Amino acid sequence: MITCGIVRFDFIAITMKQLSTVNKIGMVVLFLPIWIALYLSLDQLTRFIVHSLLSMPEDEHLTTAVFFFIYEVPKVLLLLTLIVFVVGIIRTYFSPEKTRAALEGKPLFVGNVMASSLGIVTPFCSCSAIPLFLGFVEAGIPLGITFSFLIAAPMINEVAIVLLFGLFGWETALLYVLMGLIIAITSGWVIGTLKLERYVEEWVYKIKSPHVSINEETLTINDRIDRGWDAVKEVVGKVWIYIVLGIAVGAGVHGYVPENFMASIMGKDAWWSVPLSVLIGIPMYSNAAGIIPIVQALLGKGASLGTALAFMMSVIGLSLPEMIILKKVLKIQLIAAFAGIVGIGIMIVGFIFNAIY
Repeated sequence: MITCGIVRFDFIAITMKQLSTVNKIGMVVLFLPIWIALYLSLDQLTRFIVHSLLSMPEDEHLTTAVFFFIYEVPKVLLLLTLIVFVVGIIRTYFSPEKTRAALEGKPLFVGNVMASSLGIVTPFCSCSAIPLFLGFVEAGIPLGITFSFLIAAPMINEVAIVLLFGLFGWETALLYVLMGLIIAITSGWVIGTLKLERYVEEWVYKIKSPHVSINEETLTINDRIDRGWDAVKEVVGKVWIYIVLGIAVGAGVHGYVPENFMASIMGKDAWWSVPLSVLIGIPMYSNAAGIIPIVQALLGKGASLGTALAFMMSVIGLSLPEMIILKKVLKIQLIAAFAGIVGIGIMIVGFIFNAIY
């Protein structure tokens, strides 16, 4: 009797777990058509709000700005929610330990490519720059490969990709990812070739903790869905205010700045606009959520794509707080080389885009 009771209890527990998994998968399946319906109806809803509810006349500066704001904010947040959820699930298959293990023992150029690619899907922020750097150095990963990762991770993240896709289309988003990868791979390769290890603080190479085998967490599909939702709450919860503020500034520029006003300042005919935009962008600090909507508005007023992308990449990829944090483990010569090499790469991308578009 006891054995039967235990078997029955285990069967019920397993059945409940299966039902829970089915419920969560079902919720995801239900979420998708609702998301698609909302996304496809945004234009009509915005027109209804602006022209019917608010009774705002067409072809006025304020109407243009309000329409831009009401349409773009939910559009970007919807895209961000979906992509962050998917990327959050994908990231459950990676960890810093797995990333480090994947890069150990790789030759320079192959390692640069792998590190840059892994940087896209690995959680990273400026505050984790030092722990990641120390972990990579401790594992014997070459300096150039480490920098490829540190460059790619913040520059090519899901927020930037979602915003670029939502505001500019998939072609620009794809080009941005490809150019970001090229910059990360090339810059890391150059840093590795120059043998700049002597400009790493001496104490970094003295850290040698014993190798500990880490048992990877076994995750169910339920766990991965939960992690995806946690990623949505964390990422969207942090950046929504920057998205709203960035789109608000963009709406003002979109509605009130005259057409082609930026052509003389950030146009392709002004050759100096690319290096100037990089120099202006380096000391600034913003994330993709805050800067991309403003860049979109500038493009609408005559700024060239290459100049605007160079400005955006310098703001996101050459974060001043990250360089200040890295000062604890790097000497100023290496930080200057890092900023200079990445800055030159960004300028080359800007000139290429201006020549193509």
